[in-house]
Amino acid sequence: MAKYFDVHPDDPQRRVIGSVAEMIRSGALVAYPTDSCYALGCKLGNREGLARIRTIRDLDDRHHFTLVCQNFAQLGQFVHIDNDVFRTLKAATPGSYTFILPATKEVPRQLQHPKKKTVGVRIPDHTATQALLAELGEPLVSSTLLLPGEDEPMTQGWEIKDQLDHVLDAVLDSGDCGTAPTTVIDFSGGTPEIVRRGAGDTSRFE
Repeated sequence: MAKYFDVHPDDPQRRVIGSVAEMIRSGALVAYPTDSCYALGCKLGNREGLARIRTIRDLDDRHHFTLVCQNFAQLGQFVHIDNDVFRTLKAATPGSYTFILPATKEVPRQLQHPKKKTVGVRIPDHTATQALLAELGEPLVSSTLLLPGEDEPMTQGWEIKDQLDHVLDAVLDSGDCGTAPTTVIDFSGGTPEIVRRGAGDTSRFE
């Protein structure tokens, strides 16, 4: 059974956030809210957690996982960014964007695209997520909580707990966070390519 944690959306209780972070450090797979929709997340290097996400979402090995980072200092450890791209990303974050960039050697091979050697990264604009990332001190390996055959991600923490109780370790709920996934921009070719239009405004990349 998944443990259920309910936190205030604007002032998440530190004790609760600490409990979720400790579970993640110990290998847990959690569902948590972001500024676009709910996501599945586990600790970097948690191979079992990755396998469980693939199973829940029915993903193949070409799926781009995302490293959800607290800030640019953290993000910069995991992707190669030139100055022009850095300025563009800096202007768009934090926000509802996922950026695909060449991975550094800090990114485990199983997280990278098998041919492109890229990885998705993002910095969310969400109070509870930021609190969790600050407590963890490292990124969350994540994927949108979109179940096979569904058109929209799950949006309510209690529904996630009810439906996925047997496959998750914890659900962090801070209220409804919408149904639109992140906008995905691929910078691996040097110029921005819009892969998915979602919650983030694409005008700055067109």
